[in-house]
Amino acid sequence: MDTERHPCPKRTVAILSRGDAAARRDATSKSGRFADVFEALAAVGIDGRPAIYDESFADAVREQLLAVDGVLVWVNPIQDGRNRAGLDELLRDVAAQGVWVSTHPDVILKMGTKEVLYRTRSMGWGSDTALYQTAAAMRAELPARLAAGPRVIKRNRGNGGQGVWKVEKLPTSSMIKVLDATKEVPEELTLDDFLRHCAEYFENDSVIDQAFQPRLSEGVVRCYMAGDRCAGFGHHKVKALIESPAARSGAGPRLYTSNADPRFQRLRRLMEDEWTPQLTSLLEIAGGDLPAIWDADFMLGPAEADGSDSYVLGEINVSSVHPYPSEAPIEIARRVADRLQLKL
Repeated sequence: MDTERHPCPKRTVAILSRGDAAARRDATSKSGRFADVFEALAAVGIDGRPAIYDESFADAVREQLLAVDGVLVWVNPIQDGRNRAGLDELLRDVAAQGVWVSTHPDVILKMGTKEVLYRTRSMGWGSDTALYQTAAAMRAELPARLAAGPRVIKRNRGNGGQGVWKVEKLPTSSMIKVLDATKEVPEELTLDDFLRHCAEYFENDSVIDQAFQPRLSEGVVRCYMAGDRCAGFGHHKVKALIESPAARSGAGPRLYTSNADPRFQRLRRLMEDEWTPQLTSLLEIAGGDLPAIWDADFMLGPAEADGSDSYVLGEINVSSVHPYPSEAPIEIARRVADRLQLKL
């Protein structure tokens, strides 16, 4: 009887990002923004391989991905005028053939679009949130909501503040004041003019309407997650949607800390013990399908009865979470190793 034991082959994972032919030719695991992830993967016995994507050589990328066990994807929803339609089709194809994809496009549609704010509005992180499927619905419903206070309008898929607006009713005019999140100065428009700005957002998609949070100027806390475990935090004071020059002057870069940061342990417990399980249940996401790295941005809400801060979800980022705390690559690698064990 042959009792010789053969070692299991080394697991392989591609790290996919967008780039041109030169970037694809020159990519290595030792350079670039994901060198720390490649190093962490190697430390747990996984062979990481760079994969550069562009629509012009998508077939070559498909063949590359079919030769690995898994792929970690870092590609924005909108970048340089291009979207992810072709890439998502490719990723669905390779996933159907047995390659583990993180994050799978179908999971992104569930948790990585602004619609998650509406679908989870009843959770502890929720707020007064509406969903508009058509421009006509927005035209009919937005004025009544504006009468109660400022709103934030968000296109369903976007990044970098694209398609995000603060909107408020002017007290002595029929005009509305709008502030583009990518700009510094608000402008006054008619509601119809603003709706024309938003028309493209309704092309096969929806628009989210969320109550503006008055404590936004105090900063945003970003909780980084590797699967269902916290991988660290980022905190910064923002300029986006802030009108006060004094408040804008206090804005600064995001400062990263580990998951042990004492300031955010209550948020960590909420995310790990309550909100992430509720999220996966509500959106019908299997625990093993949670992204290897994702984050949730929180604004401060009204103080709780005991004086502690409440948190209001502003968005979940899934498609291209980078940068992140220095501890995150180790958590990503652990998540990948655990997930690939399920394929053995």
